[in-house]
Amino acid sequence: MASDSKMYTFEEVAKHNKTKDCWLIISRKVYDVTPFMDDHPGGDEVLLSVTGKDATNDFEDIGHSDSATEMMEKYYIGKIDSKTVPAKRTYIPPQQTPYNPDKTSQFVIKILQFLLPLLILGLAIAVRHYTKKE
Repeated sequence: MASDSKMYTFEEVAKHNKTKDCWLIISRKVYDVTPFMDDHPGGDEVLLSVTGKDATNDFEDIGHSDSATEMMEKYYIGKIDSKTVPAKRTYIPPQQTPYNPDKTSQFVIKILQFLLPLLILGLAIAVRHYTKKE
């Protein structure tokens, strides 16, 4: 890695998001991984899915080997200007449908599905018992 590495803006790096032109941001460093797209064990889709953002967490979560980390050095092209990286977005969970406590009709149907066959069986046994000739 050169000590006088080039400084890139986030917008500039984010433009490189295609299979034939793919740059990643990992640990405030910029990597041109275009030559590695076909060789990546997870496929090029994995690399393309982390373009346009800081991919540090994604890279670390996978648990790459030491050799993979060393291999990154040959794709290093510069640093990211941290002032241009957008703030992390906070996760906002999707709206859930409100809980409906009035489930009495569903409860009655389930009870009837259980009790009605028992009632028919009991009726059949009673009819058989009282109509049996001795």
